[in-house]
Amino acid sequence: MNNENCRKDLLKAVKRVVIKIGSGVLTGDDGLNLPVMYGLSADISALKESGIEVVLVSSGAIAAGIRKMQMTSKPRSVSQQQATAAVGQGHLIRAWENAFEVYGHRVGQVLLTRDDLTHRRRYLNARNTIFTLLSWKIIPIVNENDTVVVDEIKFGDNDNLSAMVTNLSEADFLINLTNIDGLFDKDPRDHKDARLISVVEKVDRKIAQFAGTIPGFLGKGGMGSKIRAAKKVAIAGAPTIIANGLKPGIIKSLFEGHEEGTLFLPEAVSLCSRKHWIAFTKSPKGEIIIDRGAEIAIVEKGKSLLPSGIKEVRGQFSLGNSVLLINEDGEPVAVGMVSYHSGNIRRIMGAKSAEIESILGFKHDDEVIHRNNMVLTALMDEGDEACRLNV
Repeated sequence: MNNENCRKDLLKAVKRVVIKIGSGVLTGDDGLNLPVMYGLSADISALKESGIEVVLVSSGAIAAGIRKMQMTSKPRSVSQQQATAAVGQGHLIRAWENAFEVYGHRVGQVLLTRDDLTHRRRYLNARNTIFTLLSWKIIPIVNENDTVVVDEIKFGDNDNLSAMVTNLSEADFLINLTNIDGLFDKDPRDHKDARLISVVEKVDRKIAQFAGTIPGFLGKGGMGSKIRAAKKVAIAGAPTIIANGLKPGIIKSLFEGHEEGTLFLPEAVSLCSRKHWIAFTKSPKGEIIIDRGAEIAIVEKGKSLLPSGIKEVRGQFSLGNSVLLINEDGEPVAVGMVSYHSGNIRRIMGAKSAEIESILGFKHDDEVIHRNNMVLTALMDEGDEACRLNV
């Protein structure tokens, strides 16, 4: 099957798509690039009218604030960046409102921090909000809440956020629009002979080496972050296209199956939504060192982590937090969500499950980490064939 037919077949089945638009697309020398925004709004409106639901991940709040405040450089301090985002966010969402109003569509603003998606209840609340907006025929416009974000709770860049939103919204496709044509085998800014890579079947070390890591003036993510986002989406079972959002009619062209940008194919076996959330959305808060027997039980036999296999607990964490499981050689084995806080795990480590209640005075579960709440590090690259949960 040729590349164009492959694209047409993948796009034919799309019912919901996440479209991420970077600062390099949305901003010009004089502020927000309104002609580009109106052109993209026309394409997105046409998608909606064809029956495809769209979730928009929009960068540009800090960039809009910089332009509005007539700054000559991006603020360095966190408080200044937050204040700049506060100035720019209203300007950004108003511009989107005006652009979509031309085509008779309404938008809803959704501002998120990583902390919102780390807590399962807040994650589900965010998902329900997006689903409700879609059911009302409103386009959710998602951005990181830069006005309150700090290092501990930030996504890092909107590429990472777009991957999480793709999983959160159960979208079939991610389109990542940037200001270059896609992934090249060399940096096209420095090499005239750079070749565009049309299709990536799997993100491996070679593909990662192709990605440039230098961000633009306004954006936080370079091509490297876009590759990492595409890999996360592929593991969740969805394809990604990285394409040039400055090309007129780019979204229409993509959905017609034309060979634009770089297509990242989905993994044949994918992680379910819940395990993808555990693996990529929840930040590990500590480490549990396990013995060889526990490692064999978890890796080779698909078992849960019992207190008897724990040798050491590192860090302070609460019930429901994610932690890394480390083997005796110091290698990460898995990431999982704990059923007890760190202090209680220290008290029961090495003990049998039947002894938990007598030691603690209560028992949540026999397992410190249940298999359903665990993802092997190897499967974070390959997908989890055993995963059957939907939430």
